[in-house]
Amino acid sequence: MTTSVLNGDFAPSDDRSLRDRFTAWLHDGFARSMLPVAASVITTDTAGLTAGEVKLDTRDGPIPAYRAVPEKAGKYPVVLVVQEIFGVHEHIKDVCRRLAKLGYYAIAPDLYFRQGDVTKFTDNTEIFAKVVNHVPDSQVMSDLDTAVVFAHASGQGDTSKLGITGFCWGGRITWTYCVHNPKVRAGVAWYGRLVAPSKAPLQPAYPVELAAVLKVPVRGLYGEKDASIPLEHVEQMRAALKAAGNTTSEIIVYPEAPHAFYADYRPSYRKEAADDGWKQMQAWFKQHGVA
Repeated sequence: MTTSVLNGDFAPSDDRSLRDRFTAWLHDGFARSMLPVAASVITTDTAGLTAGEVKLDTRDGPIPAYRAVPEKAGKYPVVLVVQEIFGVHEHIKDVCRRLAKLGYYAIAPDLYFRQGDVTKFTDNTEIFAKVVNHVPDSQVMSDLDTAVVFAHASGQGDTSKLGITGFCWGGRITWTYCVHNPKVRAGVAWYGRLVAPSKAPLQPAYPVELAAVLKVPVRGLYGEKDASIPLEHVEQMRAALKAAGNTTSEIIVYPEAPHAFYADYRPSYRKEAADDGWKQMQAWFKQHGVA
């Protein structure tokens, strides 16, 4: 008998039900709230990779994660991939495979696993109200720590070359984790919120408040036409970094790009900005030793 976590409660379950739940959680498709999938969707194959679901043993029970790494024996730089608000769906898995094709050990933990399965919702408001707003930053930081331990223990991940990247909700988490774990060599945050929309006890600090204690170099990638992250907030973050004497982090703003410009499965996708952002991420990682 093992212990599973459902909606924040602990309940007994046998091994089969736990395995079934893991299989259901990391499904093969996209988040229902984002269907239909755009024609521009990119699909990366698993040739030359070891890719699939793994289990992370956290302090309060197992959670699923998606991991992709070159199948050739060796130790590879580790990149934590942090999900959008839509969970670890096919786009996030594909990002892991893209990174693995570049020679990284990429791992994306399901950071909402205890609170609920956001891939089943069809409305973004429901996702926030029923799941996302109930996810504590402290839990997220701990789960990402567990993913680092897992990568190291696998014998394939070189955690002395640790990076992190995240999208939307995961963009804010990227800034936050780089404060939490100073052993991260570099972070790349894709259009993550910089200023808190309101006070939330479970998310006590946002990047603009953390700039003074940020030591890890972070490159932020933002869109000029992002309706949820105005340029005013970007300038507040730049000012906060400057006031802290932080010359190692920076923010790039793409003209005319909306929120989620890297999400190739959504109408917001902008190929030129997405391609350049991907190059900027690779260059940033290499510059700071995540290679």
